[in-house]
Amino acid sequence: MIYGITGNTQKEQLWEPVASLVRWLEAQGLEARLHPAVARGLVARKLLSDSKAAALTAHDLAAEVDVLLSFGGDGTLLQSAHLAGRRGTPVLGVNIGRMGFLADVEVEQVREAIRTIEAGDFHLEARMVLEAELEDGSTPALPWALNEFVIDRSGLAGLITIEVTVDGVPLNRYWADGLIFATPTGSTAYSLSAGGPIVSPNCEVVILTPIAPHTLTLRPIVLPASVEIDVRVYTGGQPYVLAADGHSQLIHREGQRITIRKAQHTVNLVKLPGRHYFQTLRTKLMWGAR
Repeated sequence: MIYGITGNTQKEQLWEPVASLVRWLEAQGLEARLHPAVARGLVARKLLSDSKAAALTAHDLAAEVDVLLSFGGDGTLLQSAHLAGRRGTPVLGVNIGRMGFLADVEVEQVREAIRTIEAGDFHLEARMVLEAELEDGSTPALPWALNEFVIDRSGLAGLITIEVTVDGVPLNRYWADGLIFATPTGSTAYSLSAGGPIVSPNCEVVILTPIAPHTLTLRPIVLPASVEIDVRVYTGGQPYVLAADGHSQLIHREGQRITIRKAQHTVNLVKLPGRHYFQTLRTKLMWGAR
C-alpha cells in the first residue's frame, strides 16, 4: 500500500515520529507520500535526507495514496477529511493532540496499526457529511462539513434572528448568538459544548443546537438526514459568519436562503479491531464517569 502523511505542522512533536515512520515504511517495502508542508518541515530539520518519500501537492495527495495518515488532533483530522474530499480515500487519525476523539491510534501505536491494515484486519466506517448551498446557486468557501456548519453573529453586540424551515415547513425562529447544524460525528464537538446530544455515528441525522438562545424553552432538536433545511439570517444589515468545520466566511447579504442537506459522499475513517465508539466515549470524554 501507499501511505499519505499529513499532520499538524505547528506541533514540534510531529517531526521525529513522522521521520521514523517514513524510514520504517520504506524498510518494510511500503511507500510514503508527504503533504508538502510536512515535507518542507522534515527537510528544514534535516530528518529525511536519505528518504525516497515523494512530496505531492495537497490536491494530489489523497488521489495517489491508499490510506491517508493524519498526525494531530481532531482539527487536523477534519483538515485531512477535506483533503480526501469526495474521492473516499480512507483516513486514519494518529493522535498527537490533547484528546484526539476522532483519532483512534496513539502515535506510539502507528506501526502496529499499519501492520494490521496490511493484514487486511480493518474496516471502513462511512461518516455522514453535510453540504450547504447559497440562494444564488453559489457554494460556500468550504461547501461541506464532516462535523458541523455554524451560523454565528460574528462579534455583533446583539443577538441575531435565524429562521429555519424543514422541507418547506416552518420549524422555528431562533433569537440567539448562533445555530449549529451538526452531523453525528460532530455531535461530540461544538454541539456537545452548546448542550446538544451525543449521537452514535452510525445514525443518519442532523442535530440543530442553538448557541446561547434568548429563551429557556428552545432546546436542541434531532432531524432525519433526509430533510432539506432552509435558513435565513437577519442581523440588522450587518455581516454574519457561516463556518464549516471551523473554517469561517462572512456572509454580507442579509436574509438570503442557505440550504443545508445531507451530501452524497461520505468520509471513510479507518477502524481497527478492539476499538469501539462507546469505549472512546468513556475513555476520552469520561462519559458516565463518577
